[in-house]
Amino acid sequence: MDSLKRRPQAVLPFAKPQPVAAVAPVTPATTVLPAPPTVLALEGVSWGPKGQGDILSDLDFAVPEGQIMAICGANGAGKSSLLRLIYRHQAPRQGRVRLMGRDIWQMGAMETARCLAAVLQEQPTDFALTARQIVTLGRLPHRKGWGWATPSGSDAAIVAAAIARMDLCTMADRPFATLSGGERQRVMVARALAQQPKIIVLDEPTNHLDIRHQLELLALLKGLGLTVLATLHDLTLAAEFADRVLILREGRILADGPPETALTEAHLAQAFNVRTRIDRSGDAPRFSFHL
Repeated sequence: MDSLKRRPQAVLPFAKPQPVAAVAPVTPATTVLPAPPTVLALEGVSWGPKGQGDILSDLDFAVPEGQIMAICGANGAGKSSLLRLIYRHQAPRQGRVRLMGRDIWQMGAMETARCLAAVLQEQPTDFALTARQIVTLGRLPHRKGWGWATPSGSDAAIVAAAIARMDLCTMADRPFATLSGGERQRVMVARALAQQPKIIVLDEPTNHLDIRHQLELLALLKGLGLTVLATLHDLTLAAEFADRVLILREGRILADGPPETALTEAHLAQAFNVRTRIDRSGDAPRFSFHL
């Protein structure tokens, strides 16, 4: 019976708990997106009329693909002269303008027009073309030769889409000269859209437009996914519309950066020679000016 008695079990000591090593938090890998390519660059650019001093001096800046830039400054600061350099109307006295990495003056006019479209303040009214025919001119850089022909196929579809996008369907076949200033401005923007450029340059595009069409036009330009450079007098529109604001003063760059850093009271006081107050309490800044 003794052999059947249960033997006492050995009591094993509990293992001493070991400290747990701290595990560093896993940081997710950060994806670094490549910077968008530069589509336009000015390198040490100066310009002035023949036999006169420089109107623009030492301009250096680069514009990446897809950026919306507003160019601001007082009358005579050089805004329109700067645009003429960019759309190849006048050559710089010094420095280079590069389009898609190439000196714009080493490119032909047709090649440049396939990359860049310009909408100017001056609108011709002394020729008998309809609004539709004006828009159709935007397809000329994509054709062989400069011969005029009624658009067909894809050209016709592109022209029709540009007309519809600018809400011009009801006046497309009216003579251009009979349209109001605002309507003519919208026709010229539609021509630029039909050109299918990578960059659109606009000189005061909101001139002659009522408030609704100003907002619609700027919203349209912002939604195109293109690189847009526009001179603007309305600083509120510039602050809402642009990713970047460049301010010119006497032909030189006074400020260049996001609206909140470029459009400061100090910069505007220098650019326009007025006392400036900016109210940033709302969704958009409000500007007031005093002598």
